[in-house]
Amino acid sequence: MSANSNDPNHAPLRDVAQSPEATARYLADVQRVLLDIGKNLETLAIETRVHCRGTHVDGDRWYHARMRALPVEKALRDVLKHVNGLTEGLERSAYKRNSFADEVKNLPGKRREKELEKQRKKNPQPLQAAQESPKEGAQSRNSGYGGPTSIYDLGNRESA
Repeated sequence: MSANSNDPNHAPLRDVAQSPEATARYLADVQRVLLDIGKNLETLAIETRVHCRGTHVDGDRWYHARMRALPVEKALRDVLKHVNGLTEGLERSAYKRNSFADEVKNLPGKRREKELEKQRKKNPQPLQAAQESPKEGAQSRNSGYGGPTSIYDLGNRESA
């Protein structure tokens, strides 16, 4: 016996739950078992259908055996539907566990980015136009886009 089995606080699936890879492996194993059970249930449903629909009693009409078999077939179909739902749920759980681990891993970076963005908003950088030399500023004003301030000044505007 290992030391963990004697520990009263040890839970066998605790280690599996702490690792996304181990969780995915465990859920895949459970899914394989359920898929095998599903195959056996499908075979059982087919064999039950054949047997129940083939069981005739004296005085039956041709459809009586079929009518008696329908509730049994429906019950097995429901069980198969639930098994398929379980396997799909296991796949979804493994995917969500991995996405949770990725989100936790990326969270410090996102928080750092958010903090930097907050600081940029509090302390905006000076505008680039204030840092231009006077020559560049004069040249940009004469480019034809900053000229007239009213529609009456349009005739004096330089073309670009």
